[in-house]
Amino acid sequence: MDGFHPFRVLRARGLWIVNGAIAGTLALLFAVLYIGANVDPVGHLHKLPVGLVNADKGTTVDGRQVNLGAQATRSITTFTAGGDKIEWKVMDEKEMKEELGQGKLFGALVVPGDFTSSTVALTSTAADGKPVRPQLTVLTNQSAGSLGSSIARSAATGAAADVSRQVGRELTAQTAAEQTKLTAAARLLLADPAAVTVEEGHPLDPHSGFGLTAFYYALVLVVCGMLSANVISGQVDQVLGYAKNEMGPLRIDRPVIRATRVQTLAISSTLMVGLSLLMGSLVLTGAVGLMGMDASHLSLLWLYSVCAIAVVGIGALTLLAVFGTPGMLLVALIFIAMAVPTAGATTPIEALPGFYRFLAEFEPLRQITDGVRSILYYGAQGDAGLTRGWAMMAVGLALAALFGFGVTGWYDRKGLHRIPSGEGKPTRVAVPAA
Repeated sequence: MDGFHPFRVLRARGLWIVNGAIAGTLALLFAVLYIGANVDPVGHLHKLPVGLVNADKGTTVDGRQVNLGAQATRSITTFTAGGDKIEWKVMDEKEMKEELGQGKLFGALVVPGDFTSSTVALTSTAADGKPVRPQLTVLTNQSAGSLGSSIARSAATGAAADVSRQVGRELTAQTAAEQTKLTAAARLLLADPAAVTVEEGHPLDPHSGFGLTAFYYALVLVVCGMLSANVISGQVDQVLGYAKNEMGPLRIDRPVIRATRVQTLAISSTLMVGLSLLMGSLVLTGAVGLMGMDASHLSLLWLYSVCAIAVVGIGALTLLAVFGTPGMLLVALIFIAMAVPTAGATTPIEALPGFYRFLAEFEPLRQITDGVRSILYYGAQGDAGLTRGWAMMAVGLALAALFGFGVTGWYDRKGLHRIPSGEGKPTRVAVPAA
């Protein structure tokens, strides 16, 4: 084979078929998962939570109590077009502020306390040219996600416009006898009386990326854990002598140190935990210290960052230890391809197709993002996603440990060692100095 030219391996059909199947599958899966999740968010929208507050105290008209806010609330919840795309949650102002401050609402529509009295008074003020329009307030919540907040704003604004026109029809009917005395402007005002204002329901600090810093910070944590697992796995194999170390043109061969698969995974996982302390510290330093990202609860954010990197890294190491080279493809699919579309950051979970909503229940990036969002935007409240983030990380770590050490232990018991008997003789040597 000395005369065999290396480029002749390109004639091997197996080389093209195997690599083509892997590369093509990855390309197709990434395209389907990414584009499929975002191609039609409004079409897939299902019960996006939006608050509906009626603070209207009502007033007495011709001896009877009238509450236009209550009428509007019933109308919105009963007859709103769009089916089940929006989940109107009727609540008081205190509950609404709490849920906006926990990311449980993407927006809200508020009917103020003087809505009925202002509307009734409009019939007289419109005629004298000094109208005071009743107000309806739409609250947005970018901290829960920019796209979800935009959809909620559109729904709430549309509902407010419907309420205004409905009230306008009643006012026009009540003043039918006086219509000839009113100016054209006054008649138009009575037909659509309410003024709609839009405000931020849960204001964010200026360096919060319009509510996206939590997602990008969480994504950095996941990528650090995933990529460092690949590096650590390779470096441990090189130190143990199971893989060759190439540094540019240099190739270093180390003597083999016999280690079971369980021992190798334990060594890699221990190294991952130690290096997570370094990576978590540097991520926090880079994001907050160097780039100026707004953040509070820095100690908690640091601890959460370290734990997230460690758990993701150990999960990735488990897949590499159990599946070998194909494990790298699984890592890319689980931690990136399926994770980014289901994180609930760019597209709300409620606007995803059913399959993606199912994935979002356990995909790691979504759980980590919710925890980071709670720390950055919601005062580290447990109900805002932090408790779930910690719990899901604990579950993920437990599953990774059980699966990883369980399967590699089975490999060891079956004699499926990394160097089969008769293929080389491993040498017992001390671990080389770094």
